[in-house]
Amino acid sequence: MNKDNSKVIICDDDPSILELLELITLSAGCEPLILSKSLDVMNAIRQNKPSLVILDLWMPVMSGDMVLQAIRKEAQCADLPVLIISASRDGKMIAEKSGATEYLAKPFDIMDLTHIIEKYCCS
Repeated sequence: MNKDNSKVIICDDDPSILELLELITLSAGCEPLILSKSLDVMNAIRQNKPSLVILDLWMPVMSGDMVLQAIRKEAQCADLPVLIISASRDGKMIAEKSGATEYLAKPFDIMDLTHIIEKYCCS
């Protein structure tokens, strides 16, 4: 893992959640890259080579689990740490089945999220 790379891609369709995740990522000393459209995630990964991707499970057009499956199929980012966040009762099971590295249920504890971010991208 390249600890010098402190970029975190965050994708959620809820602007208030994006804002909160951005603030938490910044406070952990990492650089957030904010996306509101799940279709933009793969391109952002290729261009930025993040240390962590945070995905909401339920998003329009392409759901978080579909994005995660696409990440896992692509050789150069198959091992990329991905945190799935969701308010769904089945979120944890769907995240695990799709190959998520971590899972947090919404509403999440800010300290739990901070620890996950620091674990993967902050020295």
